[in-house]
Amino acid sequence: MSRKEHFERVRDVMVKTFGVEEEQVTPAAHLVDDLALDSLDWAELIVILEKETGREITDNDVKAIRTVGDILDLVDRKQATSA
Repeated sequence: MSRKEHFERVRDVMVKTFGVEEEQVTPAAHLVDDLALDSLDWAELIVILEKETGREITDNDVKAIRTVGDILDLVDRKQATSA
């Protein structure tokens, strides 16, 4: 999948799973400050990312996620290492 397709998928997950308004989801959107994800949302997001990538999301991966763009970077990395 292309980065644009990944973004569209992440946006859909944010809207459908976390009730975020579609226009709020941009690569620069901060998951806590802008999209108001809480700790339970984070746990659910990690499970979703693991399912989407087919790869384990480590604690170090989680620490690097702050924005939607960080999620896209992570998905790109996971996809590259699984190829």
